[in-house]
Formats: sequence, C-alpha cells, structure tokens
Amino acid sequence: KKEEKKEVKEEKKEEKKEEKKEEKKEEKKDDKKDDKKDDKKKEEQKKEIFVIDPSSNLYYNWLTIVAAPVFYNWCMLVCRACFDELQMDHIKLWLFLDYSSDIVYIFDMFVRFRTGFLEQGLLVKDGKKLREHYTKTLQFKLDVLSLLPTDLAYLKLGLNYPELRFNRLLRIARLFEFFDRTETRTNYPNMFRIGNLVLYILIIIHWNACIYFAISKVIGFGTDSWVYPNVSIPEYARLSRKYIYSLYWSTLTLTTIGETPPPVKDEEYLFVVIDFLVGVLIFATIVGNVGSMISNMNASRAEFQAKVDSIKQYMQFRKVTKDLEARVIKWFDYLWTNKKTVDEKEVLKNLPDKLKAEIAINVHLDTLRKVRIFQDCEAGLLIELVLKLKPTVFSPGDYICKKGDIGREMYIIKEGKLAVVADDGITQFVVLSDGSYFGEISILNIKGSKSGNRRTANIRSIGYSDLFCLSKDDLMEALTEYPEAKKALEEKGRQILMKDNLIDEEAAKAGADPKDLEEKVGKLETALDTLQTRFARLMAEYTSSQQKVKQRLARVETRMKKYGSGSLSIAEAEGEKPAEEKKQ
Repeated sequence: KKEEKKEVKEEKKEEKKEEKKEEKKEEKKDDKKDDKKDDKKKEEQKKEIFVIDPSSNLYYNWLTIVAAPVFYNWCMLVCRACFDELQMDHIKLWLFLDYSSDIVYIFDMFVRFRTGFLEQGLLVKDGKKLREHYTKTLQFKLDVLSLLPTDLAYLKLGLNYPELRFNRLLRIARLFEFFDRTETRTNYPNMFRIGNLVLYILIIIHWNACIYFAISKVIGFGTDSWVYPNVSIPEYARLSRKYIYSLYWSTLTLTTIGETPPPVKDEEYLFVVIDFLVGVLIFATIVGNVGSMISNMNASRAEFQAKVDSIKQYMQFRKVTKDLEARVIKWFDYLWTNKKTVDEKEVLKNLPDKLKAEIAINVHLDTLRKVRIFQDCEAGLLIELVLKLKPTVFSPGDYICKKGDIGREMYIIKEGKLAVVADDGITQFVVLSDGSYFGEISILNIKGSKSGNRRTANIRSIGYSDLFCLSKDDLMEALTEYPEAKKALEEKGRQILMKDNLIDEEAAKAGADPKDLEEKVGKLETALDTLQTRFARLMAEYTSSQQKVKQRLARVETRMKKYGSGSLSIAEAEGEKPAEEKKQ
C-alpha cells in the first residue's frame, strides 16, 4: 500500500510538472502572439508613407502643373506635324519643351502612386494598397503608353516627325480633372464653364485646320480650288498665312456660316462630309450648353423679377397709393442691388444639420454675444439661438416697434441706423447703429416689470436697415431644454430692470402673475375642447363602423340560410327519386 501511495504521489507530481510545462508553453505562445501583433503594428506603421490627399491644395497645385504640358501637347503636336516650317525653324525650343513635359509626366506617375483614396471613410496610407489601386485602373495603362519612348525613331527618320509623340496626348484625363476641380473651387463657375466651352471650340477648329492643311499637302497645293493655294506664290508661302487661311477655312466649314470652295476629289468630299457632321453634332451641343449656362446665370434675376411683377399686379389690382407702391419697388431694388434676395433656408436645405449649425455659428455667433443677457450663456443654448435668428430688412421711415406695442421679438442691428423718436416721429433721442440691440427684456416675460411686455419706445429706421430678429416663441422653445439657463437669463433681466428702476419688487416677490395663470388655464381649456371634439368624432366613427359590421354580418347570415335551405331541398329530392324507382 505504501508503494502504491508513493506511485500515486509520483504520478501527481509528474502531472503537475507537465501542467506547468504546458502553462509555460502557452505563456510563450501568448508572448509570441503579442510579439507578432507588435511586429504587425510596427510593419503597418512602416507601411504608412507620405500620401497626397486628393482634396488638398497640394494636389490641386500639382494638377495645375500637369495640365500645362498636356495642353501644350494637344495644341502644338498636331500643328508641328502639319506645318514643316514651324517644326524645323524652332527645333531646339520644341525639343526642350517636349522633354520637359516628359519629365513632368514621369513625376506625375510618382504622384499617382502616392495619391490617397478613401476606404471606409478614411484616407488609405498603405503604399502597397495605393500601388495596387492605381495599377488596376485604365488610367495607369494610358499613362504607361503616354511615356513610351516612341520618339527614339527620330534617330532613324529625323527630327521632322513630331507625330511620333502623339502618344503623349493620352494624358488628356488630367486636363479634364483640372477643369472639374477648378470649376468647384472658383467663385464664378458659370463664367468658367463658358470659357471652357470656348476653349474646346478653339481646339476643335485648330485641329481641323491642321488636318485640312495636311490633306492639301498630300493632294498637292493649288491642284484644285478646294485645297490650299500654290505655295510658290509668295503671298501664300508665309507660315502665318498658311495657318490663318487654314483656320479661316476650318471655322467656315464647322460653323457652316460662310461659303467655301466646293470639293473636287472623293477624299475631299469625304473630309467635308465628316466636317459637316462634326459641326452639326458638336457645335449644336456646345451652343445648347452655352444657352443653358446663360439661362442659369439669369435664373435668380428672373425669379426675383417674377416676384416683383406679381407684387406690382397685386398693388394695381388693390389700387394701392402711388407713394406706397414706389416704396415697395425701392425696397425690392435695395434687396437686389445689395444681394439680399437669397433665401438662406432654401440655399442651406441640402446641407446636414451639423454643417448648417457651423455656418450659422460662423455668421451670427459674434453678433449674438454682443447682447448683454446672452454673454455668459452656455455654448449649446447660443447655438440653438443662432439657428433661430432671422434676417429682416426695413425701409427708410419704417417703424420697427412703437411705444405700447406687445413685444414678441428682439432685434440686433447688423447694418444701418435706427432712431429712438418721440411720439411725433420727428424728435430723435438716440441713434442706434451696427451691433446695437433692443427688445431683449420684453421677450423674457419677467415678473414685476412695470412695462410688462409692452414696448417702451418708438424705434424708426433712418435709412435701409438690416436686422436680425429673435422671436419670443423661438427663445422659449430653445430654453425648454436649458432650465438653468432660463433662470439665469431671467435673473440678468431682473437686474437690468432694477438698475433702470423699471421693476416692481413686490409684484416680483408675489410669484406668478394671475394673468399668466389665466392664460395657461385658457390654453388648457382650449386644448381640452379640441380633445373632446376629436374624441366625439372618433366615437361617431366607431359607432358607424359597428353598424356597418352588424349589417354585413346580417347579410352573411341570410345568405348562409338561403344556401343551407337550398342544399337541403336538393338532398330531399335526390332521396325521393330512388324510393320511387324501387316502387316501380
């Protein structure tokens, strides 16, 4: 037994040793896994390279640089290929520009390999992913083709063959990308679009002129009336005359405005037919686009003019006085000349709420902070109020408020001058200018105010005035989520009234104003009345629906009875027939 106990103990010891070994192995494995994770993180950090954000200014500036050689190749290669004098007289300049553009093309490929793209909303910075993303695109193949050294054939054919470099034209996508990004960045997109279309027209005419001269050279100068005249004539031997004549012929043919010499040979007819088709299709499209652009440029003016015309018709129909009509028209003219016809809600409706709030904060927050009672408010409340500010414009002589009026809104002066005037409307006490505000106490409904919610002064616009308006309802709606801020605002307003001796302290201490309680009770009664009417209507609908259901059930029962009696009579008749047969 002792030996057996010893053996059991030894086995347990061995098992414990094995368990410890396994635990150590697992710990080592975990350590290795952690090391691998750390290595992966380090590798990922190493993989992160300098990446150009395609929405950054750096990328746009590089696009501007790349667009220059692309535009140069599209304009000059065809011209040099068709006009020999242009190529040979300035060969050194062309070689310098050609190989400079090639260097830019090569650098552009490196930039492409370092241009990031978004994956799950994040900019990818992994060099391997960037390379794979670029090499899988069609543009990569075109970029490689555009850099093939086809001009090595110069060594055998000579320098008079710039058409060998036509593969450089395959980078046209970079030029289009530059135009698209410029259109989104410029402050004058319509003007840019029109200029862009004019540029396309000029390039098409330019290429067509060069091809016309090349065809004339192949057929023979002066062989018929359609081709370019004989270059042996000094007047037509100059390079400038050759290009201008070809450009003139191309413009007349594509625009189909003037008459050109008729073609004589088959190839001439074919070229003219193609030109006419190009002119009809492309130029019709371009002219249509120009028309739509011009109409878009005038869309805001047309919409504004329609509003003015409808107001004029209404005033004439209602026989409004000429003075008032003139004031209304002047007010509209002021809005248009000062570019205040933009409906902010309509413009910003497509933006998410976060961006709307940021724009409103950027535009109005500094203005709102000038008001004394809002200076120490929390940021959330200020943002709520900023979104509720409404711009308003007043004409010369308009009263913003009169003494004794119920105050339902406060005003902040953005631009213009207002006068606090006597009851006669002439005597001026104070002139309010940009940044001033008034009416902030009346919208807080402070208990014990001697003036209540009534205006205490007459305020009149001296000239045209731009004001921001904040209504009492909007303020109270915003304050429902900020009860502490509401108490703080009321306390500030009470202190301001106490300084000006415009508060009845006994009434303020008395608590709630019975008038306010009466108003609340009245509101509750009206709400109860509406609920009762709705309940009565629902009960009537319920009873009518019950009656309809009962009627339908009664109809179903009668039909079932009819069908049941009919089936019984048929069964009885069938039972009687075999009995009669048996008797027979």
